[in-house]
Amino acid sequence: MDVILLERISKLGQMGEVVKVRDGFARNFLLPQGKALRANAANKARFESERATLEARNLERKSEAQKVAESLEGKSFIVVRAAGETGQLYGSVAARDIAEILAGEGFNIARNQVDLNNPIKEIGLHKVTLHLHSEVEIEVELNVARSAEEAERQAKGESLTSADAIYGVDEDALRPEDFFDPDADGLDEDA
Repeated sequence: MDVILLERISKLGQMGEVVKVRDGFARNFLLPQGKALRANAANKARFESERATLEARNLERKSEAQKVAESLEGKSFIVVRAAGETGQLYGSVAARDIAEILAGEGFNIARNQVDLNNPIKEIGLHKVTLHLHSEVEIEVELNVARSAEEAERQAKGESLTSADAIYGVDEDALRPEDFFDPDADGLDEDA
């Protein structure tokens, strides 16, 4: 199906372009969301008459997104979750959770603006991309830890999942010779 784009859509085209898309994509996403119109003579004339207002609205949305991006620049958010000793979370941190955390900090971000291919399933520092506008995206840091104290230690660069942090053992001091006798053949000589 041919459609006229009413806004810039990444990997598809710019505002005003007539592009060919799959019927389902047009019917289920582009048309209901108001991102495109069916490409026919009447809609082409309608787009040309409304082009100035559409461009002004797009520019306004972009400037608002840039303001939010500037306020998010360099921010780190702490996420406290229960986790095992190896750092594996009991559950995960999904896009919905990230949107709620940002809302708690005063940022109005929808969960579909959070670019998270897979949920976060372990403690640590994680970079997450936010798509605030089709032309504005920003990366924020999530500090996933078991407690606020661990988050502070983790932010300083300390690893909470290493053997030293878990067991109080220096990993470099661990050698196989300390645990196994390389000369032993594994047979009991008295038998």
